[in-house]
Parts: sequence; structure tokens; C-alpha cells
Amino acid sequence: MKERILKNIAAIQTAGKSTAELYNEISSAVMREISFTAPAPDQKSAYYLSIEFLIGRMFYNNLLELGILDEVRDILKEKGVNAAVFEEIEDAALGNGGLGRLAACFVDSAAGLDLPVYGRGIRYKYGLFKQKFENGFQEELPDDWQSFGDPWGVRRENEARIVKFADAEVRAVPYDIPIIGKNRINTLRLYQAEGSEGAEKISEYLYPADDTEEGKLLRLRQEYFLSAASVGELVDAYVAVHGTDFSAFPAFNAVQLNDTHPVLAIAEFIRILTGSYGVPFAKAVRLAGKTFGYTNHTILPEALECWPQEYLKKLLPEIYAVLKKLDERQRREFRRKAVLEEDAAAMRIAKNGIFSMANTAVYVAHRVNGVAKIHSAILKDSLFRAAYLYTPEKFVNVTNGITQRRWLMLCNEELSALIDSKIGTGWRGDIGLLSEMKKFRKEDTVLAEFAQIKSKKKEQLAEYVYRKEGIRLLPDAIVYAQVKRLHEYKRQLMTAFAILEIYEKLKSGELAGFKPTVFLFGAKSAPAYFRAKGIIKFINEIAKKIAGDESVNKKLQVVFVTDYNVSYAEKIVAGADVSLQVSTAGLEASGTGNMKFMMNGAVTCGTMDGANIEIVEQAGRENNYIFGAEVDEIDSLRRNGYDPNAILAQDGAARRAIETLVDGTFDDGGRGYFRELYDSLTVGASWHKPDHYFILRDLPDYVEKLLLINREAGTHEFTQKQFANAVSSAYFSSDRSIREYAENIWEL
Repeated sequence: MKERILKNIAAIQTAGKSTAELYNEISSAVMREISFTAPAPDQKSAYYLSIEFLIGRMFYNNLLELGILDEVRDILKEKGVNAAVFEEIEDAALGNGGLGRLAACFVDSAAGLDLPVYGRGIRYKYGLFKQKFENGFQEELPDDWQSFGDPWGVRRENEARIVKFADAEVRAVPYDIPIIGKNRINTLRLYQAEGSEGAEKISEYLYPADDTEEGKLLRLRQEYFLSAASVGELVDAYVAVHGTDFSAFPAFNAVQLNDTHPVLAIAEFIRILTGSYGVPFAKAVRLAGKTFGYTNHTILPEALECWPQEYLKKLLPEIYAVLKKLDERQRREFRRKAVLEEDAAAMRIAKNGIFSMANTAVYVAHRVNGVAKIHSAILKDSLFRAAYLYTPEKFVNVTNGITQRRWLMLCNEELSALIDSKIGTGWRGDIGLLSEMKKFRKEDTVLAEFAQIKSKKKEQLAEYVYRKEGIRLLPDAIVYAQVKRLHEYKRQLMTAFAILEIYEKLKSGELAGFKPTVFLFGAKSAPAYFRAKGIIKFINEIAKKIAGDESVNKKLQVVFVTDYNVSYAEKIVAGADVSLQVSTAGLEASGTGNMKFMMNGAVTCGTMDGANIEIVEQAGRENNYIFGAEVDEIDSLRRNGYDPNAILAQDGAARRAIETLVDGTFDDGGRGYFRELYDSLTVGASWHKPDHYFILRDLPDYVEKLLLINREAGTHEFTQKQFANAVSSAYFSSDRSIREYAENIWEL
């Protein structure tokens, strides 16, 4: 196959063709020769349902997976084409952040491990959105990711199916994307909604604005569309082979629900079995339990899908009936088992006029997993405490992971080559072998090579930023990076205040010997998230002020990159020295960006939250920079009282930084962003107490750690810390995560 593909590519005429034309021709030359590995009818397969798949640009990754990336580069070079031109191709931004990127890493690892795991998602016409800054304010533009064509997606017109709502019928047309492994090519199937203009809106945008009833109903349609198309297809495929005795359905199908968005799949499965095939309700529920697993990604209430019962009654009356019946069954079971009323209320599927998708999943699924050790512990101790008390056997942990194929081999070929030269290439197939590199932690020649690679990746990052932003990064600077979804709990605002404190110390001459430093941000705010948009504007105001101050701008720089995406991440994680992972302890379920930075040799400056805890376990606390309140202290502060204004009264540096929101230092164009942020910290709001993410508690510790890093960066000891992180990262491969799912949840 490889030879045929290379022969086809070598025959392509390149003269006078645009990048898009070449991209489509080369991609099509690959697609003509590959064949998808279908699920075996006599073996169990797993299906990963996710509202997001943040797959990024597929061109380079697919060539790497096929083992022909270097050969294609050479062929193109002979024709006078630099393969780097394909970086112009838009990312397929069919996700918002970690949830969608994790899904993409998981299907990649499954193919790499020769496991029959197939993704199911939605083929959005537009990605999340293209971000631009206008005078420092975020503006959103449609992300037409298909403008260059979609040569990797195969339309399966003959497999289209009808999804029924109370007021409409919608065609779900599958597009199959190859997920390439060494021995198999799995399918990521994305459904496109077709039919009327209203039907097509279902797959038009990822996460339509849900601040109106119309928007909420569209979001509900999306979630049911994905659930119904996926489950209907699986049931039809089973019946075609095994007939209508569904007793063996779980022996051939495992369905993993990636958070609460696809939980309606449980109700749809029960609806089909009871309504179309006469399966008794109790048996359908038992079969659903054996089939479905549920991954929880957050404890934040706003992300735990709760649907007004009236919406379901209006739009999906049969699903409404199933959920009501499921709730009644749950109530009877709780009475029979003498479940305490308080616990029963906490677990109830239907309560206060809403259906809880999380409680539905926890009640029915045979496995419920968190995505880091601390997160899974919080699920047991807090969010799902009652359910854990009565059904402890359901709860397991699977710490998230990342695919080393994209996040090391592809984005850091230089470091990968160094590893090859020291321990051979076996680690590329078995990432556990990467740990053999630990024996070089004190070898000066290896550390020097590693440092040179880090310097080269930093130069490549600087070139990329200049090409994208027109901004030249400070040369030979320490690069601190905070790139992730913009949310208050991730505390980009705390980093902004820390930068202001460092800026003032620099100006006053307190920081003798301060090494040139770049703070690099990348993030998108949800279009209707007022505070997040205010934080973006605030950081851009800080960047502008520092850039214009000749007394410090050769030492300190702040850059907020535009339209942060997977391709940008590939450059940033390889080039950064320091990974800023500073969420309020207990709120970041896991994180995967922290793993990408670690694998590329960045130290973590962060709180004991999410997978940071396990990063410290693997690489050593002494090789990272941990600060701030831990979960127990945060819980204590919540219970016993926390007064951020008392901190401000005593901490002049923090007070000066925070006062810049309202003292005229920075201008938000009269939109009220900065006053609202200030009030959120000092006064609170109707829905929260002042500083409910404990920024002021952790800020002094944070500044201290950032300055400690500045003193240590560039030293031999600091390089050892970076190297220790890179060579200790094998545990965080999504290959390990997927093996755990396959063995402990799916029983593949």
C-alpha cells in the first residue's frame, strides 16, 4: 500500500497549482489506496460517542501514521515544494478544548493499539469559531474549515438514516474519516444533518448560543441527533447479524459516553428495544447498563447537562416517556433498598422539573469513571457520593492521556530523533520504553543536546508567532505558556495579576538579574461569556502597556496569540519552557495540555489539581514548581469563610495589581468588563461569594514561584528538571488510557 501511495504522489504534477489543489490531490492519492477496517461481526467493538472531536489538521498526522511522511517531503522537495506549505490548511476545529482533543487522542491510540474502537460525532459545517482581536477585544468569525475541501471525509449516502423529532424528520448522513494505525484503519464517523433549513441548523455550529429557549432547544436537538443516529445504527447492525434476541448485544457492543452530552443515547436505546422490538422495559434497562459506560469530565454544575422536562415533552415525547419511566423505576428500587431520602434525592433522574443527564448515566451505566485520581476521588466523595455509597463497584478511574504520535513524534521530530539515537526506535510502538531515557538524566552531553533541541523548538515557535501575529518574541527568553479554554476557574486572570506584580517589581529595580521572559497566552472565550471576554481584553491591555514601556520591554513580554488551535498548540508545547497549570484545586478534572507540555520537556508551574498531581508523582515534585492551596484547604475556606478583602488590605502588591481594573490604568472601552471583574473579586455576585476561585489566596505563592523559575531557568539544574519531565511522561500516553478502558470498562 505504501509503495502505491508514494507512486501516486510522485506522479502528481505540482507546477502552477495552489496549496489547496495540491493538498486535495495528495490527500486523495492516499485515500484511494487505504481501506477502513470494519467491525468484525463475531467480535466486540467499542463506540466512543462525543459531541466534540478536536482532530486538528489531518494531513501530516496521517502521513506519519502511514510511515511515509519523510518520503512525501522528499518527493515534494524534488518538485520544488516545501511540505510546510500545508500548514495553511485550516484545522478541523470540531471541538472546544480538552474534551474534544481527548476524544481525538483516544481514537488515535485505539487504532495504534489495533483495537476495534470507533468514534461517533457530528460533522459541523463550521468549527468553534475563528478568533480575531479588534483593539484587544475578542471577535468571532465563522470557521469554515471545509473551505480547502475535505478529502479525508468519505460521504456514505447509502447509510443515511432518519432521526425523528416531534416536529421534524432529519436525515443523518455519515461521513467517515480514517483513523490510521499500523495494522488497522478505524473509522471516525461524523453525522451531518440534512433536510429542511431547520434540520441543517443541527450540524451547522458546535455549541450554538444557548442563552435563549430557541438556542437551548437547538442544543437538545444536536445531542439527540448524535445519540439517535449512533444507537439506531448499532441496533440495526446487530439485528442484521444476530436477529432480535438482544441478550447478546452487550457482548458485541460497548458504548462510551464522553461526558453528559450523549447521555440521551441510553434513553434512545431503551426506546428502540421496547418500542420497536417488544423487549420488556426492565430487560432493556439491564442491557443498557451492560452496554454503556459514562465518563465524567467536570464537577462544574453548568457543564452537567440538565434538561427541562417540558423541552423533552415538546421535542422528544417518546424519550420523555422513557426517562419518566426510568425515574419511576429508580424510585421503586430506592424504596426497596431503603435508600435514605437525602441520598435518593441526590441521585434522582427527574427532579424539580428537570432531567439530570449525569444522574441518568450514573444510574444506568455499568461503569462511571473520572479522568484523574483526584477527580475520581472527588466524584466518590462529593458529586456522586450517594451513588458511590450504594454502587461502589461502578466507579473506576482512568487518567487521561495524549497520543505521543501527534504530541511528540509529529510536533517534536528533533526530540524524537534524540530518543531514537539513545534507546532505539522501539519506544515509537511501545511508549513505555521511553522510561529507558531516565538513565541519561545526569549525562551532560545528552542534556546539552536536549537543551539545543529546546532552543531550536523555541526558535520555530517564534517564527510561527511572527508569521501569524506579526510579533517578534524576545530572543533567548524563558517562555511561560498558558494555553487552554478561557474559563474563570482556569485562572488566566491570576496570571495577569502576577504579570502586573512582576512588571512593577521590574520597574522599581527590585529584580536584579531578571532574565528575559515571555508570557504566552492562547484561549478562546465562549461568545456569550462576559467575564472571559473581559479577561482577554485585560491581558491584551497589559501586553500593550508592557510593549510600550521602553524601561522593561526588553526583559518582559506578553503575547496573546489569536485563534489558538491544535496546530498552534503543536508549536507552543514543543517550544515552551514552563507550563502554567494554575486552576483552583479541585476544579480541573484532569487537563491534557499539562501532559503535552511535560512530554516535550516543559516544567509544570501549577496547583495540586487534576493530572498535575500525577505529573508530580511521575517526574518528581522537585522537578516542578507547585504552589497554592490544595483541595482540603479550599474546601475549608468554602465552609469556614474566606475574605479576599482582608488579603487586599495587607498585600499592597496584589492590591495595586487588582486596582488597575478600575483606577483608569486600563481601558475596556466603557463596556463594563473590568468593573465587573473587580466586583467579582471584592463584592461577589448573586450566584457567588467574592473571589470564589481563590485567586488572592494563591497569588503571592504564584508570583514567588514564577520568580524562582526566572532565577533557575537556563541553569544545568533547570535543564535536568525539564529533561526529567520529558522522560517520565510515558504514563500519560493515551495508549495507556485506552488499554485501561479496553480492559476495565469495555472488556474488549
